[in-house]
Amino acid sequence: MKSRFAALGLAVLAGTGLLAACGGSGKSSGGDDTQVRLGFFPNITHATALVGVQKGFYTKYLGKAPKTLTFNAGPAATEAVFSGAVDATYVGPNPAINAYAKSHGQAVKVIAGAASGGASLIVKPGIKSAADLRGKKIATPQLGNTQDVALRYWLKQQGLRTDKNGGGDVHIMPQDNSQTLQSFEQNQIDGAWVPEPYASRMILEGKGKKLVDETSLWPGGKFVVTLLIVRTEFQKEHPDLVKKLLQAQVESTDYINSNKPDAEKAANAELQALTGKPLKQEVLDSTFKNVTFTDDPIASSLNGSAQHAEQVGLLDHVDLKGIFDLGPLNEVLKAKGEPAVSSS
Repeated sequence: MKSRFAALGLAVLAGTGLLAACGGSGKSSGGDDTQVRLGFFPNITHATALVGVQKGFYTKYLGKAPKTLTFNAGPAATEAVFSGAVDATYVGPNPAINAYAKSHGQAVKVIAGAASGGASLIVKPGIKSAADLRGKKIATPQLGNTQDVALRYWLKQQGLRTDKNGGGDVHIMPQDNSQTLQSFEQNQIDGAWVPEPYASRMILEGKGKKLVDETSLWPGGKFVVTLLIVRTEFQKEHPDLVKKLLQAQVESTDYINSNKPDAEKAANAELQALTGKPLKQEVLDSTFKNVTFTDDPIASSLNGSAQHAEQVGLLDHVDLKGIFDLGPLNEVLKAKGEPAVSSS
């Protein structure tokens, strides 16, 4: 049971053997003295974290502000988990699967969902079908990340070949999301499969068009795009902090869904703090329309993502039984009178 995501190779060789030695903050005699290190991306698909940080929900429950680290894509975030640099991180399904597979189910657990939807293939206006992509350059956030797998799987379904080195019928070019819009406007790429807000920005600012909305590819239009995973060692040492982290997560999700205009402002303020530039209002409105925020990990789509990665040659078969630990989340949800979520 091993995956072939190149981005994690060195991290796993170093990381899985160092989980105990580099267990981050380790046990704390005071419990609350431990500062949780939380990872997430400066994307609207990670608005649960953006809003939670900006509105102080994590600080409220954890007793002190978490140390936050931001990443461009999932493989980099899971590398940080393996090295012990973060205790929990928001991440896409495919890197979560890869981390679980690489560590033989030892390094991480999925403890909550965070978002569904919000990923699309945006292309130049002259591209009208999959056939028109032959010979074109299409960007994804990182080799093996969730959007990278989604693009490769969709192209395979259309009869188009790709490889991990950018060759094949369609040339896939992994690059930071922050560079993608500029590359698109300068005609260095012909499109990109990206999460929000980059998909909306490529349309509204880059004059691109949506060729594929990923929601159209999943039953009921529901698929997990963001999960919350925790480092297993940290969970064992600090189950109380993990539960408090989940309390903050649930409050942030509820706030987004019941106070959308203010949640947009909070997410945008945090993006400005992280990137130095806020989103334009039209981009912000578009992105929030395209993402559903939910604590449900939509387990069936996680299994689907694993199958897709297998079919494009980025993952050997992996048994995901045991990847979820939703007990603490369901305790939090029950206390708030909200329905439980399922791992099946």
